[in-house]
Amino acid sequence: MTALLQTDLPDLHLLSRGKVRDVYATSSPDHLLFVATDRISVYDVILNSGIPDKGKLLTSISLFWFEKLKDIIPNHLVTVNIDEMPEEVRQYREQLEGRTMLVRKARIVPMEAIVRGYITGSAWAEYQKSQTVCSIPIPAKMEESQKFPTPIFTPSTKAEQGAHDENISPEKGTVVGKASLKSLMPTISAAQLIGQDLFDRIQTASLQLYTAATEYAESCGLILADTKFEFGLVPSASGGQDELILVDEVLTPDSSRYWPRDQYEPGKGQPSFDKQYVRNALTAAGYRKGLESGPNGNGEGWAIDDTVIEGTRKRYKEAEQMLKSSHS
Repeated sequence: MTALLQTDLPDLHLLSRGKVRDVYATSSPDHLLFVATDRISVYDVILNSGIPDKGKLLTSISLFWFEKLKDIIPNHLVTVNIDEMPEEVRQYREQLEGRTMLVRKARIVPMEAIVRGYITGSAWAEYQKSQTVCSIPIPAKMEESQKFPTPIFTPSTKAEQGAHDENISPEKGTVVGKASLKSLMPTISAAQLIGQDLFDRIQTASLQLYTAATEYAESCGLILADTKFEFGLVPSASGGQDELILVDEVLTPDSSRYWPRDQYEPGKGQPSFDKQYVRNALTAAGYRKGLESGPNGNGEGWAIDDTVIEGTRKRYKEAEQMLKSSHS
């Protein structure tokens, strides 16, 4: 089974290649074509190895959640039926089937909306040093993987490809980590970056989405430890304030941390259905942030072996099956 690392659609205009998605313009001025490849990134670095069918699994999971959460907030999805897409797209059916969405154009908000329900990953690392998470004071004596009293909202800047996303304080004028927007970012908060009103709307929507998704995931035997949402703005049909919509992917193993509920045990790291499995494999091999050009600095990037590739694919597939089959 071969992974699709890069799309080849010569009659379409490529707008961007992200860490996973290739985005194309279409003959419709109001729509874009989002194609989920099988690329995988760790520490914001695209690996040389792909995960076969990963793009199809991400698309399937996103479609499931878009439908399930549409009453909380609208999203950018128009159709996944290639027969309903512009004519120039249909000739690439074999390449696109199962991994593409026609979506509404939106003005992307330059902030990633991260909601954390459990203390793990970078949040746990920061807490051990300062008893904070993204500069937010956290109760004392928490254990690794412990559930927060209430979910916390910890936005980050949205980095360009090849750069790192950086955690940013929601309210204080500080950025946690290296500044992404040069000298501007150390003195600006998330609310200042996008405006207080928009920040409040995104925070409210993010917490509502996370709460609803967590309740459903638990009923499927999954713990949703944390997740990342992205939002866009589209003109309102009434001509008033721009409408906030959910964009990109949603609640996939690439943007979320899923744990098996029946194996949950606070006080240590958890087995996962997300790409933490890949991070762990690379970390064990000595890779870490700062080695973007490869372990030897030779620009060849990073790769993972066949065992990790297949293990990752199985974990993504199992998460999809648990989410979609538990209540069917």
